[in-house]
Amino acid sequence: MRLSRRSFMLGAAVALVSTATAVPAAPAAAAPATRQAAYADASATWGVPVGVLLAVSYLESRWDTNRGAPSTSAGYGPMHLTDAAALTTTAQPHHDTGDARGDDSRAPKTVPAVTSGAGGPALQTLDRAAELTGASETALRTDPAANINGGAALLAQYQHDAGAPGGAASDPAAWYGAVAKYSGADTTDAAAAFADEVYATLRDGASRTTDDGQLVTLAAQPRISPVTTWLDRLGLRRPPARPDGLECPVDISCEWIPAPYEQFGDGDYGNHDLSDRPARQRIEYIVIHDTEASYDTTLKLVQDPTYVSWHYTLRSVDGHVAQHVKTKDVAWHAGNWYVNAKSVGLEHEGYAAQQGAWYTEAMYRSSAKLVRYLAARLAIPLDRQHIIGHDNVPGTVPSTVRGMHWDPGPYWDWSHYFDLLHAPFVQFGTPRTGLVTIDPDYGQNQLPFTGCTGTPDTPCPAHGSSSVLLRTAPAADAPLLSDIGLRPGGEPATMQVSDHGARAAAGQTYAVADRQGDWTAIWYLGQKGWFLNPPARPAAKWSTGLVVTPKAGKTTIPVYGRAYPEATAYPAGVPVQAITPLQYTFAAGQRYTLGGIVPGEYYRAVTFDGSSPGDWTVIRGQNRYAQVQFGHRVMFVNLDDVQILPSFLP
Repeated sequence: MRLSRRSFMLGAAVALVSTATAVPAAPAAAAPATRQAAYADASATWGVPVGVLLAVSYLESRWDTNRGAPSTSAGYGPMHLTDAAALTTTAQPHHDTGDARGDDSRAPKTVPAVTSGAGGPALQTLDRAAELTGASETALRTDPAANINGGAALLAQYQHDAGAPGGAASDPAAWYGAVAKYSGADTTDAAAAFADEVYATLRDGASRTTDDGQLVTLAAQPRISPVTTWLDRLGLRRPPARPDGLECPVDISCEWIPAPYEQFGDGDYGNHDLSDRPARQRIEYIVIHDTEASYDTTLKLVQDPTYVSWHYTLRSVDGHVAQHVKTKDVAWHAGNWYVNAKSVGLEHEGYAAQQGAWYTEAMYRSSAKLVRYLAARLAIPLDRQHIIGHDNVPGTVPSTVRGMHWDPGPYWDWSHYFDLLHAPFVQFGTPRTGLVTIDPDYGQNQLPFTGCTGTPDTPCPAHGSSSVLLRTAPAADAPLLSDIGLRPGGEPATMQVSDHGARAAAGQTYAVADRQGDWTAIWYLGQKGWFLNPPARPAAKWSTGLVVTPKAGKTTIPVYGRAYPEATAYPAGVPVQAITPLQYTFAAGQRYTLGGIVPGEYYRAVTFDGSSPGDWTVIRGQNRYAQVQFGHRVMFVNLDDVQILPSFLP
């Protein structure tokens, strides 16, 4: 028989008094009929205002279950109950392969393999929820109602510990301290930033259908004003005041943890290069990475002068940010020196596939705020030609194409991310305007990837994806395209999660090559790539813009992985950097979307003190290039080789 609300409240009070022993399991109650009811039941059971519970859960998971898979910071279910045991201790940061500098003028920058350690108390809340509720850890991981109940129990415990008023009918504004504690942050600024975002969600309200088809609604409370003084009762560490020059927006928590610029043996130095951007050179790109390691491990790596560098690291559990390199300076993160010299690199705590298929909403939101801030300061367009993944950075020469990295992977939700950037993917064309912007329904777009656990043929857990598959013909059984940079023999791409040789990702815009029934073909790596795009369930939006195509009389033109100046532009004493075509073919009659026109540039930086001839200067020539969406990665063609046309189909 279902217990009364009063009986539940008495049970909750007993649970809050005891912090050292597990609470006996309550008698079984009927399962809630809907996800909305599960939040209401947990609210009544533990005396947490339902709006607070819903808003916290939204900031953790957007109310999704993720089918019981852990997040990239070992969190389970709608309430992101964490279990550090879900984190591997053998994962290696993705910078341990390839050359993160990607600069032919220097020896390749290789780094040793590193073992990733687990996180701290923020990554161990699931067992405490089990103690409070009496539910098994398995149920807390896999049963959404049990998970929501466990999260409510934790919030109630935190409210009790702070000596704050409780009860489902209590003022939600008085729960600020408990919400801040739920973030798992160990400093007041990070905890406050998380709580502020929760209360912003509570003010705005939200409604969406979850990944398992449940409609959940949070009623807006536009006049709520949280009592922030409850934060003082948590006993969290107060960080020092933000240093002058910290490049972060004021509404996220951010600290300065510098990457060392110092010399070490054999004339080498690390782990970045000094510059004066954008005065010296325009910054064109923001590159989205994932760490493939825990936040703590990542911070240790970036503080090692013998390692490599990036500008920012973002923590998964609460969205906290650490800046390591000034945006004026060049970090070694993208594996392509041309891109490094013209980009800012953001590392997001998490794994492209191995540990979990999802990134927390707290980190998405913090990242979006940081990118909006940087884009406004540096005049970077908010589009997928300039806000790119590491997997969109091209190889420098044919031999490096295969070793380029593929993070943040097909599970990064580009569409949602650009919604948060206030730059959503919108349709402003028709089937005749000649372009498509990829934008599948992320939650419903579940592709049969393999290899997430390291075994190539083992299926990955079912999960939404930003990618669409490209086939050689308009049929579901047609082979996938071949990427000759990854498979020189011309074999079709595979469904291994790391193999992006026949994939287009949300936000990327391509030139239409053909249409047959429900299928649309785009120009991709010199081929027609077909994807299923039915009107009733489109995987892309019609778009318009500019395309490039070879000039009349040119049968094929070369495609490049970097936009370098011609040989005559280099001053005496500075070695000329070769302009080497990649292995792909851009033939007459093909069209690729123009992503911008860029000058041929090479930033010369090879010594610690700028003492080498031409050091710390940008070498520019007469060459100009068109950036094109040539495949999954952006590439460049010489402007003299192409004509630029409106995208409209004839």
